[in-house]
Amino acid sequence: MTEILDLVSSFLSDMYLWTKSLHVMSVLAWMAGLFYLPRLYVYHVEGLKKQGVTRGSDMDLLFQHQERLLMKAIMHPAAISTWFFGLCLVFTPGVVWWDSIWPYAKGFGIIAMTIFHLYLAKARFTFIDGTNNLKGRQWRMMNEIPTLLMVLIVLAVILKF
Repeated sequence: MTEILDLVSSFLSDMYLWTKSLHVMSVLAWMAGLFYLPRLYVYHVEGLKKQGVTRGSDMDLLFQHQERLLMKAIMHPAAISTWFFGLCLVFTPGVVWWDSIWPYAKGFGIIAMTIFHLYLAKARFTFIDGTNNLKGRQWRMMNEIPTLLMVLIVLAVILKF
């Protein structure tokens, strides 16, 4: 068993720069979606209100289509690959210093980001069935959540406090 673990550790160490690069690219794609989907929700709410149109209109269906594509084609795959490559980095020898605070702060930020992602995914269905109760201003404020989490994660990783 230790031979297998040594082989995996060696492989992860050899692939470190590739893994780190793929992790950063995945994070960038995921963050783009986390920034843009709440903004689409703002446009969805305010666009329908401004035009005086209702659920099921062409505009409503167009927003639903854009939101679905963003979630399914970009955000879900990017979140999964972020987690996958991030866990590969965690298991790469010498990358994480468990006696520091930073890995726990980063972990908290990632879990909070994932919960926000799942919240946005669930909120998409409130637009589909016409039960969204949030106003554009509320969605604008929610748009700041990934920014705050990103600040925490970046400071934790770069400063390694």
